[in-house]
Amino acid sequence: MQKQIVLASNNSKKMKEMVDLLSPMGVRVIAQKDLDIPSVEEPFHTFLENSLAKARHASKYSGLPAIADDSGICVDALNGAPGVFSARYSGENATDESNNQKLIKALRGKENRNAHYTCVITALRSADDPEPLIAVGKFYGKVADFPSGSNGFGYDPYFIVDSVGKRAAELTPEEKNAISHRGQAMRIMREMIAKNWNW
Repeated sequence: MQKQIVLASNNSKKMKEMVDLLSPMGVRVIAQKDLDIPSVEEPFHTFLENSLAKARHASKYSGLPAIADDSGICVDALNGAPGVFSARYSGENATDESNNQKLIKALRGKENRNAHYTCVITALRSADDPEPLIAVGKFYGKVADFPSGSNGFGYDPYFIVDSVGKRAAELTPEEKNAISHRGQAMRIMREMIAKNWNW
């Protein structure tokens, strides 16, 4: 019988990335919304705590193993902001566009444009699993003043990737997954699941 895992996210673009990254394992990834699992609050100030809360919530509701990620962009000149608030940086009804505009405004006049995306992925066999698997990936670059590219989501059009000198939004999904914070964390997580869960 095919192994199943619930993805604790309602973000369709993130869902696609995670399914692509998990596909080598032959695991069936089920979106939490397909099981009518409501979103959970993300009240914490660290990616780890939010990721763990989301995975635990999805596993509790579904009775299945669950995987969650919490990720965001951390900007050096802003003391790590927007960080865990990346998706709602410009308010509760934030859009990618409004978040990016707020970020560019906050960086006006600042010389240091260094930033990185952080992704923390957690996986649980059950809601009360005492040994959550935790994987971390980081993606380094700089924030540009103007956008370029039409791929990706979030801050990708403004994020110049150090290793390739292009915006993240200028990379194909395959190119981005090969080097991104989520891609790095998911490759680590695949190995951890295979080793610790015998999947």
